[in-house]
Amino acid sequence: MQRGEVWWVEFDERRLVVLLSGDDASGIRVMQVVAPAGVDISGLGVEVEVGAMEGLPFEGVLRFAFPRPGLTPCTWLTTVSRDDLIERAGALSSTKLSEIGDALRLGEQEKEWTSATTAKLSEMRDALRLGGPA
Repeated sequence: MQRGEVWWVEFDERRLVVLLSGDDASGIRVMQVVAPAGVDISGLGVEVEVGAMEGLPFEGVLRFAFPRPGLTPCTWLTTVSRDDLIERAGALSSTKLSEIGDALRLGEQEKEWTSATTAKLSEMRDALRLGGPA
């Protein structure tokens, strides 16, 4: 098992994850592959696309939310054990791993939240509640 491999795991249902670290005493750091947001999230986070090019059965993204004062964003990062990994599904290219590294660094940086960013977040929430893109 190596960084960049994509595996099936069982959470509440069978899901794809990308291995972001190797297996050590604290487990394996992974990020869940999710459906694209379908709305413009620039300024709020970034998505790295993954899919057929990596041997996956569907197109998805790794979503990295930017931290916001008073809010701990859900970034779909978690730690699993070797026993949680069910079946290897594919592997990411070194270029894709580089994109993920950049996204992780961006997600760890402090961002200045302006009224425009807050308004954009509200617009996204409203669009998602109505079931369509903003």
